[in-house]
Amino acid sequence: MTLFDDSLLQLAFSLHNQRGAYALLLGSGISHAAGIPTGWEITEDLIRRVEEPSGAKVDGSWSTYYEEKYKKEPNYSELLEKLARTPSERRAIIEQYIEPTDQDRDNGQKLPTQAHRNIAKLVQQGYIEVIITTNFDRLLEAALNEKGIEPTVVSKASDIDGAGPFQHSSCYILKLHGDYRDKNILNTDDELSKYPRKTNTILNRILNEYGLIVCGWSGDWDHALRNALERRSTRRYPLFWAYRSRLSEKAEAVTKTQSAATINILGADEFFTELSEKVEGLERSRQRNPLDIDILVAQAKKYLTKDEHRISLADLIAKEVERITACLHDPDLCPRMEFSRDAVLRRIERYEAATKGLAKIAGLIGRWGNDAQIEGLTEAIRSIYARADLRSGKETYLKLLQYPALLTYHACVIGLVKARNWSGLHGLMGCSIETGDGYTELMLDVFSPLLFQSRASTDDENLSMFRHLSDQQHAQLPFIGHLE
Repeated sequence: MTLFDDSLLQLAFSLHNQRGAYALLLGSGISHAAGIPTGWEITEDLIRRVEEPSGAKVDGSWSTYYEEKYKKEPNYSELLEKLARTPSERRAIIEQYIEPTDQDRDNGQKLPTQAHRNIAKLVQQGYIEVIITTNFDRLLEAALNEKGIEPTVVSKASDIDGAGPFQHSSCYILKLHGDYRDKNILNTDDELSKYPRKTNTILNRILNEYGLIVCGWSGDWDHALRNALERRSTRRYPLFWAYRSRLSEKAEAVTKTQSAATINILGADEFFTELSEKVEGLERSRQRNPLDIDILVAQAKKYLTKDEHRISLADLIAKEVERITACLHDPDLCPRMEFSRDAVLRRIERYEAATKGLAKIAGLIGRWGNDAQIEGLTEAIRSIYARADLRSGKETYLKLLQYPALLTYHACVIGLVKARNWSGLHGLMGCSIETGDGYTELMLDVFSPLLFQSRASTDDENLSMFRHLSDQQHAQLPFIGHLE
C-alpha cells in the first residue's frame, strides 16, 4: 500500500513518459530533515532572540507568546528587520541556521538528505532539468555534485544573462531568494513582494513551459512567487503539489486556480524516495499509464456489445498481441543472457506489463463474450504462444516466454467461470495448440501444469515465473478486473 494517493502514481507516469517536461519548486521543507529549520522554526527562534533580552520567558511556544503580547501573528520579515537592518546583517543571521559546524557534520546534520539525493538521481536520469527554490542553502548543489553534476546556479538577477538558456543546461537551479553567502538575499515582506524584471521573465518562462512539482513550500510568505503561480497561463503540463498535514489557505487558493493535483505526504524524504522508486520501477517494467488501460477496457466493453463492432474488437486484440510480441523479442530480454533471480523477476514485470491490456480484454470476453469472440481470443493465445517459440537460450528464460499466453488464457478462464459458461470453458480447455516439433496438445494440458507447478524446488534454473504466478495468482485478480 502506497503512503500517498493515486496522484503520486500519475505523477510518476508523467515523469517517466515525458522526460524533462517537469520542473521542481522546492521550499524550506525540503531541507528540514537535514536539521535546517523551516521558515516557521526560524521565526520562532527570531521571536526568542528579539524578546529574551527584555527578560521574556515562556512555558509554551514563542509564537503564542508573541500573539498574546502584540495581538497579531508573528511575521518572519518584521522580526528579521528588528534584528538586522541591512541585507548583509540579515545574511549573517541566516548563515547561522544553515552553515554546518564540525559537530553538525559529525552528527550528519545540515548535509544532503534522502530527498536531495533522490532529486539528484532524477536529474542524473534526465527526468528533471530545471529546479526553482526559495532555499538559501547549498544542499541540493552538494547532492548533484555527488552524482558528478555541476548545475547552472542563478541566485540573483545579474546572473541570468551569463547563465545562458536553461534548456541548454543539464540542471538549471533558479534560487529566487538568493544564496546564503550572497549579500542580497530576500527576506522581508517588501523584498518578497516583487522580483526584478529579469527574474520575473525567466520565472514566467519556466512556469509556462514546464509542468511543476511543488514540495516543501507553504506558499504563505513568498508573495511574488505565489503571484507568478497564479498568473501561470498555459496548462501544457499539470501542476502537482505535495504537502504535509494540510495546505495553507493561500496554497489551497493557488491549487484551485491552477487545477493542481495534491499529494499528502509524510515528508520530503519519503516523497522523493517513493517517486524515484516508482519511476525506476516503470522504467524496469515499462508499464502503461493506467488511464490508457482504462480507455482500452472501455473500448473492449463497447465492442463486445454489438456484432457490428467485431472488426474493431479484432483490431484491438491484434494491437495488444503485437505489443506482447515486441516485448518477447526485445533484445534487452534475450534468453541467452546470464541467468539470475533478479533477471527472472525483471522479465516477469516486463511481461506482465505488456500483457495487462490483453489480459483485461480476455477477462471481459470470458465474462460477456459469445462463441465467436472467445474463438477470436483463442487464436490470439495461439499466436502469442507460437511467437514465444525461441529455440536457443536459458531454459527458464525460454519458459518465461510463454507467460503472456498463460496470463491471457488464465484471465479468460476466470471470466468464463464468473459467467458460469461451462460449455465455453470446456471448449477453451479443449482447444488444440501447436507446441513445436510437430506436436499438438490441448490448451488444458499445456497451461495447467505450468500454472500449478510445484514450488518445492530451489534449483535456480527452476525459479520460473510459473511458481511466481502460483504464489501471486489470487492477488493478480485485480490485474484482470472489470468483470462485473
